[in-house]
Amino acid sequence: MIPNYDIPNDLIPSDPRFGCGPTLIPNETVQKLVDHGPHLLGTSHRSKAVKDLVKEIQQGLVNYFNLPSGYEVVLGNGGATFLFDAIGLGLVQKKSTHFTCGEFSNKWFKSHKLIPWIEAEEVAAEYGTGITAENRSDADMICVTLNETSTGVMVDSLPDVDEETILAVDATSGGGQVPCDLSKVDLFFFAPQKVFASEGGTFVAIMSPKAQKRALEINDSDRYIPGIMNWKTAMDNAEKNQTYNTPCISALFYLNEQIKRMNAVGYEGVIAEGNKRADFIYQWATNHPKLSCYISDQKYRSNAVATIDVDESFDVTPFIKELEQRQLVYGIGSYRKLGRNQFRIALFQAISFDDIVKLTKIIDLALK
Repeated sequence: MIPNYDIPNDLIPSDPRFGCGPTLIPNETVQKLVDHGPHLLGTSHRSKAVKDLVKEIQQGLVNYFNLPSGYEVVLGNGGATFLFDAIGLGLVQKKSTHFTCGEFSNKWFKSHKLIPWIEAEEVAAEYGTGITAENRSDADMICVTLNETSTGVMVDSLPDVDEETILAVDATSGGGQVPCDLSKVDLFFFAPQKVFASEGGTFVAIMSPKAQKRALEINDSDRYIPGIMNWKTAMDNAEKNQTYNTPCISALFYLNEQIKRMNAVGYEGVIAEGNKRADFIYQWATNHPKLSCYISDQKYRSNAVATIDVDESFDVTPFIKELEQRQLVYGIGSYRKLGRNQFRIALFQAISFDDIVKLTKIIDLALK
């Protein structure tokens, strides 16, 4: 069936990239970088051009999230995995409690568990189910994953924490599209290769005054913190519209262009666009006799990453390989460690709704 599988030209997506990360970087953004390259790429990261770029990113995120006064946007090298360690080393006093529901939230917990001078507690939900975080009186940091990339679970709410507790949110695969009131969050961090349509290897950390205070207190203690993970250093550079060490300037450029596009729509507008994509694809899966939504509880179904189970009578692996070999569709396989007969489809803002509709029709033809 697969070798003879014909796809009408009117169903071929305008862009083949539906992966959950790294994700689609719009072609016009790449072309714009080519045009700006001689004035930006290969220049010092202390130059005015790069500092202006960092400043524009910082202000763009302040505007997009409507950040409260005193919040600081910090950028640096290393993605979310890098920050898992940096957070444990430089922002947890004694204990972090992690609410986990998949591979990446669990990875954050494991990184803290390895640090001998803090305690890490895991409150876990089974993969495919969501979890609602709550405050813990004996923890000074509550760790929540906004959107679990591996399973397609998003949080339904955030807990209220006291003045001695940091609420930290890993927003890598949902930040900017999954609803989140940042006024309740002390540390909101992400690598920008998902909704923000950039590349990995960069982090963005939005810090409340409480988080900044915690970072300075720990920095002034006798705790060992590697220089590359020093939060005071990162914060000092952020105030100067810089990163501590040389960043990937192209990633910053892509991030800034996507922030500008998202600001043109507005946070609520981007959320609404994500909800439209999600409503469509979950309804499609619910109505199809050979498909079902992996996340059964609707309140936990992500508007950024959709996981759709497929009846065992149809093996998705050769079908996905065929689409990739024809350069028609990339990145719709399930998370590798999950090992399910499943489609995992990004619903990020840069991916057009029309292309998602076309993708479902391509799948429909194969499932007949």
